[in-house]
Amino acid sequence: MSKNEINLDFDRQNRTGLAEAVFCLSKSDEQLLAICQQINAQDKPMLFTRMSTGQYQAIDNEMPGLLEYDPDSGTAFHGAIPPADGHRKIAIVTGGSSDIPVAREASRTLAFYGHQALEVNDVGVAGLWRLQQRLPELQTTEVIICVAGMDAALPTVLGGLVPALIIAVPSSVGYGMARGGETALNALLSSCAPGLVVVNIDNGYGAACGAIRAAGDRREK
Repeated sequence: MSKNEINLDFDRQNRTGLAEAVFCLSKSDEQLLAICQQINAQDKPMLFTRMSTGQYQAIDNEMPGLLEYDPDSGTAFHGAIPPADGHRKIAIVTGGSSDIPVAREASRTLAFYGHQALEVNDVGVAGLWRLQQRLPELQTTEVIICVAGMDAALPTVLGGLVPALIIAVPSSVGYGMARGGETALNALLSSCAPGLVVVNIDNGYGAACGAIRAAGDRREK
């Protein structure tokens, strides 16, 4: 591996309020180990996304206990802000259980920054009574990350029921014409709910970063 392949941005937290995250997909074990050696040597916190179990095992074999890993979301982190007490400003809502891996990427990103999110799962539009039961809780939050696949109707429905900023995450869940989340993305971009914000397909990480910016609570790491 060439020495100039890794150039970590440890000052990003100071500039933007959000630290650099390492996107692990397509990175070699050697590259990830070099990154881990740098963050360990400088005692810097770091969030890793899209990390496979194999990648984690390769790192843990060389540097045991350095990372706290969650296989369901494919996230890992070194160092995290302790959870804040008090009102939870951010909620994460899923249309179905199949959306939970994407939602968990969002919740793990929030956890890295010390946010405890309200999690409301499997309340899609096929059974709206499930969402109605949780509305009193959701109406007290400031930001809602809503993950939905197929026709992705849930964020639009929420947009007509709650005052919170809604960050919609189209997921790649669905048959045939769902086209790996493209139909959900197009539906959300065409939503008639005013003020709905949309991120890329399966981008739980990006949605969480947007929620942190919107909530205005970017505590230092």
